[in-house]
Amino acid sequence: MINIMQNTTRYLTPGLLLLAGLVFSSAQAEEISYDHAAMLAGSCFNCHGTDGRYGEDSIPSIAGNSREVLLAQLQAFKRDETPDTTVMNRIAKGYSEAELKALADYFSSIRD
Repeated sequence: MINIMQNTTRYLTPGLLLLAGLVFSSAQAEEISYDHAAMLAGSCFNCHGTDGRYGEDSIPSIAGNSREVLLAQLQAFKRDETPDTTVMNRIAKGYSEAELKALADYFSSIRD
């Protein structure tokens, strides 16, 4: 019985360490830098204007809005909960959850 436990522990421990390493590295990989967020935000400028300030009623300005509001809107677009948009639902589907959070952080940090 002791021999079985030793063999199990010998093979199980490296597997658990590998799994823990993968989980940790995956969490690390999901962090989006400010520079990466700024690059992602460049595509938003096409419609929402430079630095997210458009000022027209049909296309809202997104700069300086609350992070929570921006993130909730982006997540709603991604889940098709806002069907009256022209392209935002399709655009949001192209971003990971980490990228949506980074975009919300980026635009909420822009001040006048």
